[in-house]
Amino acid sequence: MANELEHFIGGKRVAGTSGSYGDVFDPNTGRVQARVPLASDEEVRAAITNAAEAQREWAAWNPQKRARVLMKFLELCNAEMDSLARLLASEHGKTVPDAKGDVQRGLEVVEFATGIPHLLKGEYSEGAGTGIDVYSMRQPLGVVAGITPFNFPAMIPLWKAAPAIACGNAFVLKPSERDPSVPLRLAELFIEAGLPPGVLNVVNGDKTAVDAVLTDQRIEAVGFVGSSDIAEYIYSTAAAHGKRAQCFGGAKNHMIIMPDADLDQAVDALIGAGYGSAGERCMAISVAVPVGEPTANALVEKLTERVKQLEIGTSFDESADFGPLVTREAHQKVTDYIGVGVSEGAELLVDGRGYRKEGHEDGFFMGGSLFDHVTTDMRIYREEIFGPVLSVVRAADYEEALRLPSEHEYGNGVAIFTRDGDSAREFAGRVDTGMVGINVPIPVPIAYHTFGGWKRSGLGDLNQHGPDSIRFYTKTKTVTSRWPSGRKEGASFTIPTME
Repeated sequence: MANELEHFIGGKRVAGTSGSYGDVFDPNTGRVQARVPLASDEEVRAAITNAAEAQREWAAWNPQKRARVLMKFLELCNAEMDSLARLLASEHGKTVPDAKGDVQRGLEVVEFATGIPHLLKGEYSEGAGTGIDVYSMRQPLGVVAGITPFNFPAMIPLWKAAPAIACGNAFVLKPSERDPSVPLRLAELFIEAGLPPGVLNVVNGDKTAVDAVLTDQRIEAVGFVGSSDIAEYIYSTAAAHGKRAQCFGGAKNHMIIMPDADLDQAVDALIGAGYGSAGERCMAISVAVPVGEPTANALVEKLTERVKQLEIGTSFDESADFGPLVTREAHQKVTDYIGVGVSEGAELLVDGRGYRKEGHEDGFFMGGSLFDHVTTDMRIYREEIFGPVLSVVRAADYEEALRLPSEHEYGNGVAIFTRDGDSAREFAGRVDTGMVGINVPIPVPIAYHTFGGWKRSGLGDLNQHGPDSIRFYTKTKTVTSRWPSGRKEGASFTIPTME
């Protein structure tokens, strides 16, 4: 009998009442291990009501008191790191060490948010006019929401929730229904850390729940991470209902390998960034761009052997490089893309289809695949595959290599491997993407800088974590103050100036 999960509302787990459920699989075995309730419109709106009631008290807490809750939450999560990682791995399929990284990158944003007493400080101008002072203050929006993806079930919810809560908002989280257990556990740990009930609610669901969030007028802002098509839908729907939105979509991240690069270092980077977490990362490198035929030939030779040597195992196999894909549908989608690449004329050097893990034949395992001679008109180049598939697109020179990521419809991240500081500096300035790595394959910034892609990879004016997150989750109020000196000045019918 599959375990039955719940929502988390008002500080406790609450059974679903819609009668609709989704299956949560164990990717290692292919078996259903839990059922997750899919909330009705009414259930979502009830959670929003709960959040709105709790937010008023929470906003009245001073910032340092809110920060102490986050500090206690960090302590609890670090003590429970192993169990959180194993729970995450059991539903997602990524290896336990990779799952720990998922949790840790989320906690780093919580660490950043503990600085909220400083981050919320406004501005002050004394004597802006005769006897006039002007100052600003940052205030919470009210109730905000996050809609987060399956591939980082700890990191992305914490990226959204921690700054929002620190700013004095209440937060309604709609996590992925594919791996919801870690978000539910994190909500429990927040309560244990002293967060008042209702400030963080977790509502599981599908499009019905998403639409309830987008249309409820009490939700002031929405953050989303997922595919670009859905990001565009959420952004436009949220805007039509007067909400702020930051929506991050798909990616096709390139890594440029210059002729002077350390080739062994570049291959190590491509193997880890392309195949880690079975390629189910929005920042995964999916396109290798060697510059010049000698570089390409040497790179492909080294890559081919390394891809063949990849160790695919269960989430709990300490020797595994990566584990299974998240669902059977995800496995089939990647399988189909490999077939498309072959039919389009790309050279399939390593074929990961048909991989079976002994003793886990029904699991969603797939070996690494490597394509060479991929061209820009092919679907496997244009579209996000989201699996352990790396495509090699050969560039004749530096300018062609620069154009490839710059002209692609996605603009999440890019990397360049080179020993030439001038080339790297110029590349970072000219390339048309939101994040750049120089001899760093996955350029996810540290928590006190901001994360966000360009073009179809990101919609909205403000990015995730860092100072942008505080701006996104607060509204600025500006006060112009004068205390009369006692002399009578009479009425004025001209616009005020500060002369």
